[in-house]
Amino acid sequence: MNNYQNNNTARRYLAHVSSLGTTQLHLRNPYIIGWWSAAFPGFGHLLLSKYLRGYALFIWEVFVNLKAHINLAMIYSFQGNIDLAKDVLDTKWLLMYIPVYLFAIWDSYRTTVDMNKVYLLADHENHRFNSFTLGTLEINYLDKRNPIVAVMWSFFIPGLGQLYIHRILTAIFLILGLVTFYHYSHVQEAIVLLFLGKVMEATSVIKPEWLLFLPSHYGFAIYDSYINSVENNKLYEKEQRNYLIEKFQAKNFKIRKGQKV
Repeated sequence: MNNYQNNNTARRYLAHVSSLGTTQLHLRNPYIIGWWSAAFPGFGHLLLSKYLRGYALFIWEVFVNLKAHINLAMIYSFQGNIDLAKDVLDTKWLLMYIPVYLFAIWDSYRTTVDMNKVYLLADHENHRFNSFTLGTLEINYLDKRNPIVAVMWSFFIPGLGQLYIHRILTAIFLILGLVTFYHYSHVQEAIVLLFLGKVMEATSVIKPEWLLFLPSHYGFAIYDSYINSVENNKLYEKEQRNYLIEKFQAKNFKIRKGQKV
């Protein structure tokens, strides 16, 4: 049940509140979105709520990266073993990887520029949208959340911050990705061995090609939960302000030039 139904009279809406989350338009820095696509293809598109494209690029990155041994080559190059890094790379997969990697950066940058233009038009039209959804499986509504709390939960387990701000699709995807990376990198086994003082065993059990996915995964989860908490709070304030003006402000009320409100 919704407290308001879009009647399709508006050309553009600022947001859509559904059982799976709140999707909204807001201004984004194209360079930051492009940077996240460079850090991990798919993340830039997930920040734009382009989920299908983001999931496809994410899965491509993991699969082709492992086949081409790119992470392993990066680790060897960090250690100064340049010849070993060259030997481990599989050029057949690498030649497929590079075009898609560049596409992810270019497409996320281009899409951000376009969506910023759409936001400005939607903000100018300022049409009312549904801010409360009551469904069989979930209830979702606009309210204010603490960005620091979202960051804290994302720091513990990527995806929990997204659950806190009700970004269900991103939360499920991040949690599944984390479980996969934890399982194949054996990082938790290594941590237990480190606590036991078995440094050599901890080093030997780690799978570095899987471990290298984790920093980007954690970083994205923290950034995404923080920035969406902030933007959801702004959207809540804007929607609440418009509602109060529409329902309670006198029609003849005018704000004089220079008057503080």
